[in-house]
Amino acid sequence: MFIDQITITVSSGKGGDGAVHFRREKYVPRGGPDGGDGGRGGDVILEVSRHMNTLYPFQHQRLHRAEDGKPGGGNNKTGKSASDLVIAVPAGTIVYDDQSGDVVGDLVEEGQQLLVCKGGRGGRGNARFATSRNQTPRVAERGEPGEERLIRLELKLIADIGIIGVPNAGKSTFLSAVTNAQPKIADYPFTTLQPNLGVARMEGDQTLVLADIPGLIEGAHLGLGLGHDFLRHIQRTRVLIHLLDGLSEDPLADYAQINTELALFDETLGKKPQVVALNKADLPFVRELWPEYEELFKSHGIPSPLLISAVSGENVRMVLYEAADLLASLPEPEPVAEMPVYRLETDPNEFRIGREDDGSYRVSGQAIERAAAMTYWEYHQSVRRFQRILEALGIDAALREAGVEQGDTVHIGDYELLWED
Repeated sequence: MFIDQITITVSSGKGGDGAVHFRREKYVPRGGPDGGDGGRGGDVILEVSRHMNTLYPFQHQRLHRAEDGKPGGGNNKTGKSASDLVIAVPAGTIVYDDQSGDVVGDLVEEGQQLLVCKGGRGGRGNARFATSRNQTPRVAERGEPGEERLIRLELKLIADIGIIGVPNAGKSTFLSAVTNAQPKIADYPFTTLQPNLGVARMEGDQTLVLADIPGLIEGAHLGLGLGHDFLRHIQRTRVLIHLLDGLSEDPLADYAQINTELALFDETLGKKPQVVALNKADLPFVRELWPEYEELFKSHGIPSPLLISAVSGENVRMVLYEAADLLASLPEPEPVAEMPVYRLETDPNEFRIGREDDGSYRVSGQAIERAAAMTYWEYHQSVRRFQRILEALGIDAALREAGVEQGDTVHIGDYELLWED
C-alpha cells in the first residue's frame, strides 16, 4: 500500500539517575561520596533509506520511543548511555512539527539524518556535589526527561521525470511501456489512485526514474479529485512528460487546463520544461485528426508535439529520449543543506502560574518541570536545592504574589507539593 502522509509520536530516552552513594571499604570509616552519573538517554533520528519508497511501515506503528540511559552506581560508576533510535524513512520525506506546522527538515539524500528528539542527559551523582563545606552531600539528580513530540511525515516522490495528464490519457500504459513498472491499467478514469515509480534504462548505464502521477482535473489545486494528495509529487520532478488523450474532444483545452492547475498549486510547476505527446495513435480516428491537432498546437506556441501509442509502443522511446535531453540540459540541482532540528524560540526559564478546579496552584514551565522531574524528593538536601531553583527562577515570589498560603497544594509537572513558609 502506498502511504504518503502519516503522523507519528516520537519520544527520546530519559537520562539515567545519578546515584547517592558513599564509599564503603574496610579501614576507611569515613569514605567520601562516590555516586556516579547516569547515562544519556537515546536520541530519535530520522535517516533516509533507499530500501523504502512509502510511509506504509508507519501505518501500524505510530509510537517510536528511544531507550532510557542506565543509572549511575557506587565507586563513581557512570551508567551506560542508551543507543540512539534511528528510524528509516524514504527519500523525499518532509518532516513537520504537527503542533506548529513548521518544517523540521527535508530528507532527500541517501543516508541523510535529522535529529527530531534529543535524549535527556544523565543525572549527576552525589560525588559531583561534594564541596569543602559539604563533604557528605545527600543530594543527586534524577535523569533529565526525554522529549516527546508529534511529527507529520509527508512524502514527495523523487523522480527525474513526471508523467502528467488528464485521467485516462494513458500515463500508466506509457510507464509500463518504457519501464518494468506494472501499474494498474484499465479503460476508465482514475485507474491510478497512487503514484507509480519506474526505472527506464537508456544508453549504457544511464537510467531515468519516472513517476506516473494520477490524473488531474479542473480544481485540483483546490483539492478536488485527487488534488493536493498528488500535485505535490510533481514538485520533486525536473522534467514533465505531458500526455494528451487522443480521444478527447479538445486536447488543447486539456493541455491548458492541466498547466493552469500546476501553476495555481505552485508557481514553479508551471515553468517546468515539458515534452508534449498525443497518445492513442493506434486508433485510426486519432491518426486522421493528427495533422489538424499538430497545426493547432504549433499555432499556440507548443513546439514539436509528438504522436505516440503507448499500447503499440510507437514513438514512446522518442518521447523518453527528448525528456532525457531536456533533463541533461538543465543545471544540476543545488545540494540540500542539512536542516537542524526545529526548536520553539521560547525562553526555557519562562513559567506560568494557574489555578486548578480544586483551588490548588499549577506551575507550568519547561525548566521548572524538568527540575522537578530530576529531584530526589526523599533526600532533604535535594528538596532544599529545588527550593533554591524556585527562588532563582522567581517562582517563589510569583506564587506569593498570587496568594499562596501555608498548607496550599502546588502542582509542578507530575508532582504535588505542599507549600510551607
